[in-house]
Amino acid sequence: MGAPGSAVAQRGKRYTGDMKKLLLSLCGSLLALTCHAADSRFTVVTVDPARENLQLFLNDEAGKPFKGFARLASWLAGQGGQLDLAFNAGMYHADFQPVGLLVQDGRELAPLNLADGKGNFFLKPNGVFLIGKQGPQVLTSQAYAAGVKEVRLATQSGPMLVIDGQIHPAFDPESISRFVRNGVGVADGKVVFVISNHPVTFHELAVFFRDTLHCRNALYFDGSVSSLYSRALGRRDAGAPLGPIIAVVK
Repeated sequence: MGAPGSAVAQRGKRYTGDMKKLLLSLCGSLLALTCHAADSRFTVVTVDPARENLQLFLNDEAGKPFKGFARLASWLAGQGGQLDLAFNAGMYHADFQPVGLLVQDGRELAPLNLADGKGNFFLKPNGVFLIGKQGPQVLTSQAYAAGVKEVRLATQSGPMLVIDGQIHPAFDPESISRFVRNGVGVADGKVVFVISNHPVTFHELAVFFRDTLHCRNALYFDGSVSSLYSRALGRRDAGAPLGPIIAVVK
């Protein structure tokens, strides 16, 4: 039998180790859900789709659009789920149906839109955020059309912010067009959502994705309707009605 003090020491070591693991876990969660330390203009949320239940929502079972976080949260509660995090996720028509591609649980609810037109969606190249066999990706719409398969969820929006490490060529560093904007990128296999805390230009948002978050590809979601729901941050934006919503469900 060992000395009485050795058992106490071992328990102390285990306790210290467990506390360190807990603190590291908590710190990781807080870092993922706070303003980026390097730039207070933006709130950054990182999601690991391999560990968290990331879903796209548009309509309820009766075909009625959710239009916002409060109704989606209530509906999920009725299904035994809990809304943990949500962003608006792509542009939509007056009837709240998506302008472009929408894939939900492997089912294509709206087709890829490669048409030309006016407005931000059609500022080519536009793009697609998706989660498929190879994990999360942001691709140009043309790259998606080339034959992406086995997609679990996807939403199309535009314009692309960053394309293969390059800022969208149409963005003007001297632009004075500023809105609260949000978008999505991928870095190290994680999904990186960003919403600005103040009005910013396209160029500012794109540079932040590329140079601070190191996303080689990033996609714009929207401007004046940009919204965030986060239980961790105690934030529940309730502005303009929304179309597609991307959410983490517990």
